[in-house]
Amino acid sequence: GIHNFPEGLATFVATLGDPKVGGVLAVAIAIHNIPEGLCVAMPVYYATGNRWKAFGWAMLSGMSEPFAALLGWAILANSFSDKLYGILFGIVSGMMVVISTRELLPTAHRYDPEDSVVTYSFIAGMCIMALSLVLFLL
Repeated sequence: GIHNFPEGLATFVATLGDPKVGGVLAVAIAIHNIPEGLCVAMPVYYATGNRWKAFGWAMLSGMSEPFAALLGWAILANSFSDKLYGILFGIVSGMMVVISTRELLPTAHRYDPEDSVVTYSFIAGMCIMALSLVLFLL
């Protein structure tokens, strides 16, 4: 989906700044892309009964990440500065926060109005991401 675009741009920018940071970010994004791909594919599969169509839509959704990275490279590769890094990371971070708070959490609560699992899952997701960052420091 559309939120994959800033993820691809963030991975590109991070890798240019520090390949280790880019690698950590790429792994973190890859981990979260697994349930994301399932969330795209499952409704398509149950609506159509076609596994290939579900796979295709999930794949298309994820293709905006490499597209954003290539677009970032094409536009920005020769003009990076510390200030531009700061601006891009700020923009991408803001995009991800807004998408999470305005889209993902409200949708999760729509399916769990009593909040029996959403908050715990949210915290578990943060722990998984924190653990992935700690593992890269070892």
